[in-house]
Amino acid sequence: MHFHTIRFPFLLLLPLLIHTLAMAEEAPENVTKIVPELQLWGSDPVLVEAARAQNALGRSLDDIKRIDAEWIQASEPTPFMAELQNNPAAEELKRLEQSQPYFFEVFLMDDQGANVAMTNQTSDFWQGDEAKFTQSFADGQGAVHVGEVKFDSSAQAYLVQVSVPVMDAGKAIGALTIGIDLDRLEQESR
Repeated sequence: MHFHTIRFPFLLLLPLLIHTLAMAEEAPENVTKIVPELQLWGSDPVLVEAARAQNALGRSLDDIKRIDAEWIQASEPTPFMAELQNNPAAEELKRLEQSQPYFFEVFLMDDQGANVAMTNQTSDFWQGDEAKFTQSFADGQGAVHVGEVKFDSSAQAYLVQVSVPVMDAGKAIGALTIGIDLDRLEQESR
């Protein structure tokens, strides 16, 4: 009987241990160490105000998807895309991105996952159906999402995206995704 009381709790912990090992393989420890700093970005007053202002526009999901389709089909940057790279929130994102050499790309989303501001042009306007938004926005609860490590051929680097909620009065009103160049992060951590 003593054997069963020891084994039972271990079996309950086994899935947690396996999940932790899988996460460690996907996101290096160096990434985990900077997550608290990135979470603070989610309360930056400039970014909070920008997300709040876009949410107040009340765009329907149909409108967002229409803009998304036009965005994807555009063969070159449109004035709307340029506006999202040059508004006050984009300037704040650029300042944050330049704070460390390993930050690669940063973009801000509203409460539906539509872009509000960005440092680099994203491949689409609406992130609302992607884990980077759904898991960090978490139905208004807010959470941290660390994506999979991927090789980016245009950057010639291994990148990971960390997404954090944009919080206002204890509620998620948007999300922020930060691309991290893992090679540069490793160099800076030495």
